Amino acid sequence: MKPVILDVDTGLDDACALLLAARHPELDLKAVTCVGGNVGIDDVVRNTLTVLDAAGRPDVPVARGAAVPLIQPVRSARHVHGEDGLGDLDWPRSTRSTDPRHAVELLRDVLLDAAATGELITWIPLAPLTNIALLLRTYPEAARGLREIVFMGGAAGIGNATAAAEFNIWTDPEAAAIVLAAARDLGIAVTMYGLDVFYDVVVTLEQARALSGSPSAELACKLIEKRSERYQSDGGSIGDGGAVCAVIDPSGLTTQEYPVRIELSGSWSRGRTIVDTRGASDVANDPHGPAATIRVATAVDGKRYAELWLATVS
Repeated sequence: MKPVILDVDTGLDDACALLLAARHPELDLKAVTCVGGNVGIDDVVRNTLTVLDAAGRPDVPVARGAAVPLIQPVRSARHVHGEDGLGDLDWPRSTRSTDPRHAVELLRDVLLDAAATGELITWIPLAPLTNIALLLRTYPEAARGLREIVFMGGAAGIGNATAAAEFNIWTDPEAAAIVLAAARDLGIAVTMYGLDVFYDVVVTLEQARALSGSPSAELACKLIEKRSERYQSDGGSIGDGGAVCAVIDPSGLTTQEYPVRIELSGSWSRGRTIVDTRGASDVANDPHGPAATIRVATAVDGKRYAELWLATVS
């Protein structure tokens, strides 16, 4: 089994990812940490506990993390995810409590335990990278417990929060810049699962409505119905769930290594991921110095990942 940690701002697509990670037999979900993003931190925590209960995984520790970005004001995406962040589904809510530790402390403890045992962890952030930045700057020694980071965020050429920037990076670009710099300095392998592939793993309404027989399957159906309604289509992308698919089945994702920077200024471009496709000589002589070189997702086998998700959540 692959040990994993998810960091989430649980809206509809994070819920798709949580169901997959919680139920797939090849993943050992060690913990889930929460950060403000799609909705406020209280709703994120409530949604996360609710989805894990539906997945039959009340054993997974959940910790409350950063409520706001490092510098800029918090900005939600309730227009996409509903007022409660879970599509206003009126789904039965969890009654359990979070882990008493702050997310950063829970992450530190789990990663240091992994370093001690040699069972290295894949970290899957699906939200603004605030918690990850805080952890890597406060407890850099915890990186010894990491195998890799596979994050949903950014894009090589498009945006959604703005014309230039993807929502997770745009929400806390300073955190994203810190994470890339820390990964470069600490030797952490990073994969960016961005908007270039985000929309390409689609479950049709017909496929979703065939799901039944368990709370996980029924919630999965409702999530796709809501995403279909939001985008006025006959199906819905599993969004963040694709990043979890990429950890389970890496061969379904095409990546290429590029230096990547985060734009921290600019009236129209703040939060953009600058994917550097220049030749090696130009990159080596960049006046800004070396950037973090990471794997950037360029294509995905959407049908393969959709089938993986359906088989697991059902």
